[in-house]
Amino acid sequence: MARGRGEWRAPQTHKPASAPGRDTTTKTVVASNRRARFDYAIEDVFEAGMVLTGTEVKSLRQGRASLVDGFAEVERGEAWLEAVHIPEYAEGTWTNHEPRRRRKLLLHAAEIEKLAQSAAQSGYTLVPLQLYFRGGRVKVEIGVAKGKKTFDKRQALRTQTDEREAQRAMRHRSRIGE
Repeated sequence: MARGRGEWRAPQTHKPASAPGRDTTTKTVVASNRRARFDYAIEDVFEAGMVLTGTEVKSLRQGRASLVDGFAEVERGEAWLEAVHIPEYAEGTWTNHEPRRRRKLLLHAAEIEKLAQSAAQSGYTLVPLQLYFRGGRVKVEIGVAKGKKTFDKRQALRTQTDEREAQRAMRHRSRIGE
């Protein structure tokens, strides 16, 4: 039925969305610090937002970043990410950012206090584990880590190779049985 002029129509109801078009469940990993998981025993993990400039976000969207030498520290009640390399944006102009600048982390006050207490303990440090997009926002995964001894690293490698060989043997055995 065609609606005539002046005919009443019920108002459309919209579902309130916190962020339209943003999927907060999926995570797009930009950079991962695999070396940190080998060199350190990760005891606790925190997710933090980052204060970034526009060219940094554009560079991250291209999948360019390195967490290799990065670390975090708590200073005067604020958490900072140091030595993380986000290369300059290729199409950027004079507004481009400095690749290894200090970046502020966005955490709740209680989380910052917890990080400060953990980092103050002897032998503990704060290392970035992953850099990723979640719901259009850049997040960094910070781990409270304690350095492994050389013996622990060798033992971890040995167990990994043993597990890999066992899996390989099981696959080979199942192929023969077929």
